[in-house]
Amino acid sequence: MEKSLFAAPVQAKAETETSISFVNHGGVWNWQADGSRGLYVQDQRSRWYYAKLLNNCYDLPFANAVCFETRGIDTLDRFGTVIVRGQRCPIVSFTRSDGPPVKAKKKG
Repeated sequence: MEKSLFAAPVQAKAETETSISFVNHGGVWNWQADGSRGLYVQDQRSRWYYAKLLNNCYDLPFANAVCFETRGIDTLDRFGTVIVRGQRCPIVSFTRSDGPPVKAKKKG
């Protein structure tokens, strides 16, 4: 039996696209910006999701509120848009997440 000199390529685990229903009627409980390129979104059942944005959404890290545009259906998914201070930030990927990273406590 002949052994190959090359290892088989490792395939990355594909993340499954998902959605949150009733987003404009209590479906979203919380959210947290991930810089200007993404957003963690928590549903009313405390499950976290990650919305990866198409471009930088410059005001997102400083926003106190965001608006979710779902284009007629009341479901937030990869076809939705986040609106921050009038800037439209299209979502390109919407997947389940473990939630935002926990910040390290300051030593005092």
